[in-house]
Amino acid sequence: MTARISQSLIGQRALVTGGASGIGLAITHALVAQGAKVIICGTKSEALSEAKAALPEILTSVADITREADVLKMFAEIDAAWGGLDILVNNAGIAGPTAAIENITLADWAQCMDVNLTGTFLCTRGAVPSMKQQRSGSIINIGSVASRLGFPQRSPYSATKYGVIGLTETWATELGPHGIRVNAVLPGIVEGPRQDRVLSASASTAGISVDQMRERVLQRVSLRKMVSADDVAASVVFLCSSAGTSITGQSLSVDGNVETLVR
Repeated sequence: MTARISQSLIGQRALVTGGASGIGLAITHALVAQGAKVIICGTKSEALSEAKAALPEILTSVADITREADVLKMFAEIDAAWGGLDILVNNAGIAGPTAAIENITLADWAQCMDVNLTGTFLCTRGAVPSMKQQRSGSIINIGSVASRLGFPQRSPYSATKYGVIGLTETWATELGPHGIRVNAVLPGIVEGPRQDRVLSASASTAGISVDQMRERVLQRVSLRKMVSADDVAASVVFLCSSAGTSITGQSLSVDGNVETLVR
């Protein structure tokens, strides 16, 4: 008899890093809608408060994921509230600079590494012990189309997002025997304020208008459109649910098929 497939997450305990805005907020809404108990973290208390006002049932934690002490404190709060986690969404990340390699400062490089890779490492390290104890868990790392395509003028970002794939595949192999699944979701060009900033920076570098840059970018997408944060959130829910129970070590592109990032 075929088992019933469901995307319900009732009773599941989830942490979404960077969950107060953009893709993270969309993921938070989607997880709550499926019945999960969710805690979000971020460095901006005002954004966390706004998310809490919209979703009173969630928990929030002011935490900088690049700081080990902050992450340890956050997981102590999670253990006190719930006794562990079932779902970790490593969403927090930054775009880094848009510049030629010779014009990128070491400080900008290091900041991108710290947020996009070290933060992912610290949060995963914090989540794994309770997941191992219960012999179940789902970890979703948010990568990018830049996880699979070279991205000129974006060296730090591309390096970190390729790194996310390496961590995903490594952890899937390492943690699979403990019943923990690890996957990545690779958003493409996601509409919203962050993408507007990236387009503006790219247009400035190229010496063209933002509208011209947007048209140029969409010509490299097979579907000729941006994706939404809700598209990404739906994929996260799928991978966390029983519908994705046999999926691990995979990178799911949600990008309308971006064909190239070369301008």
